[in-house]
Amino acid sequence: MIERIDTGIRSSKIVKHNGVAYLTGQVGEGDTIQDQTAECLRRVDALLTQAGSSREHMLRATIWLADMSDFDGLNEVWNAWVPEGHAPARACGEAKLARPELKVEIIVDAAYS
Repeated sequence: MIERIDTGIRSSKIVKHNGVAYLTGQVGEGDTIQDQTAECLRRVDALLTQAGSSREHMLRATIWLADMSDFDGLNEVWNAWVPEGHAPARACGEAKLARPELKVEIIVDAAYS
């Protein structure tokens, strides 16, 4: 069975199937990469909770940066957020994001029970 949560015309905030919750990409507000990353991760936390999951159950994270020069600033916030011993498989690349002021978008898949 597939469960869709907060479904709109274009996407669902969460899609659950076979024990995996797929979260829609999250962005954040702020002037710096650290501010935007922290806001993204607050939003990911909220969706993980809504999906019945948590940081400790993340399986994969895909991260898009508007500029790879922000990689160190992203990792500064990311490394403090990920629980020790529970790092997901992760990819990070550069992409043109939906709005010019956006610096980062984070997509997470996580197990739930």
